[in-house]
Amino acid sequence: MAVDWIGFGYAAVVAIGGFLGYKRKGSVVSLIAGILFGALAACGAYRMSMDTGDVKISLIAASTLALVMGVRYSRSRKMMPAGLLSGLSALMVLRILFLML
Repeated sequence: MAVDWIGFGYAAVVAIGGFLGYKRKGSVVSLIAGILFGALAACGAYRMSMDTGDVKISLIAASTLALVMGVRYSRSRKMMPAGLLSGLSALMVLRILFLML
């Protein structure tokens, strides 16, 4: 079984992004959401590493972030962080769906 390095990298980006949102803007919501979704993405990457067919947690975390951050991007038109995270999350959803085939 191969380790899902891409999934773990995505989880790290999400968690670090939440921390940076807290450090730069003082947003506790960013910190909590970043840690929560980073942990969910890491758990999903771990489960996909153990069984490539176990994609539920990863798919839920990535699709939720893609939807929420996509809505934030459409309202604000700010590339950072909403546009970047919605794009990365959409790519993760596509990757997971491709792996399901």
